[in-house]
Amino acid sequence: MKKRKFGLALSLVLAAGTMLGACGKKEESNGSVGGKKEAFTVGMVTDVGGVEDKSFNQSAWEGLTAFGKDNGLKQGKNGYHYLQSKQDSDYITNLNTLARQDFDLVYGIGFLMKDAVTKVSEQRKDTKFAIVDEVVENSNVASITFKEHEGSFLVGVVAGLTTKSNKVGFIGGVQMPLIEKFEAGFKAGVMSVNPKAEVLQKYTGNFDKPADGRATADSMIKSGADVIFHAAGGTGEGMIEEVNSVKQKDPNKAVWAIGVDKDQAYLAPEAVLTSMVKRVDLAVADVAKKAKEGNFPGGEKIEYGLDQSGVGIAETKDNLSDDVLKAVEEWTAKIKSGEVKVPSTPAELKNFK
Repeated sequence: MKKRKFGLALSLVLAAGTMLGACGKKEESNGSVGGKKEAFTVGMVTDVGGVEDKSFNQSAWEGLTAFGKDNGLKQGKNGYHYLQSKQDSDYITNLNTLARQDFDLVYGIGFLMKDAVTKVSEQRKDTKFAIVDEVVENSNVASITFKEHEGSFLVGVVAGLTTKSNKVGFIGGVQMPLIEKFEAGFKAGVMSVNPKAEVLQKYTGNFDKPADGRATADSMIKSGADVIFHAAGGTGEGMIEEVNSVKQKDPNKAVWAIGVDKDQAYLAPEAVLTSMVKRVDLAVADVAKKAKEGNFPGGEKIEYGLDQSGVGIAETKDNLSDDVLKAVEEWTAKIKSGEVKVPSTPAELKNFK
């Protein structure tokens, strides 16, 4: 009697387990057949800027899309995919969703996602994660960073050689080590080619207020700055709008904007001198390729600089003179050879010669 009851109970448990397992596999199968996945899959979670932010997230998605097409993948849960975060609280939810759906690699885009990637990667140790612009020291997380100071040095060279007033500007978003890398590199580039130039600077305290960017640019231009570089996201786009407005009112006004992250010439072709580009797209595709080939750099910090074509000046060069372009090439060679070590912090900048 007892044996029959035990046997019945065991049968019910096994049956329930089978049904639950089937339900779980339905959500997590991700195109699998017989428990084996048909293809490598990769997904990304945007920060609140969204996938069409004309900057960081968009570049990452372009890289993921290129990787997907190069590897014969389709957009969606069975290939390459993204989830958009509308608020900070979406980060953990979205990362968990992609992990539950059994994506081989899950990206968190941007430094704002550090805490979320840290937490989710600790809970889901069998999933591979990657984060851009931050470092998470977990063995299943690859940390993608850039030598922003090297690219910023080059646009500093451009600014230092272009200015007529010997006053240039730097607008940062939130003051933090990441943005200070842009500042330090830019100032070093300016002083290397034009020791007489003065760099006006201001941190607006945000990345999403174009009006602050416009107001800051207006103040700097009235103070004599004729070339302004930003590392301020959407706030910086306001700077470009203001510079463009000034030039439209007076086409002979020698004032220029320098964009960031992507080639921002399309925002104002007549006002953008150049841009400091961060090839987030190349980095994202590169790490995905490594993961697909079984060489996932979990627990490692991967840094992309001039040597890896991870940073540099934009391909749009219509507003740059031949002399300026030649100088950029010369300084690029010096940095790559190690002859010049670009400062990445305010402290290093003080000792830069």
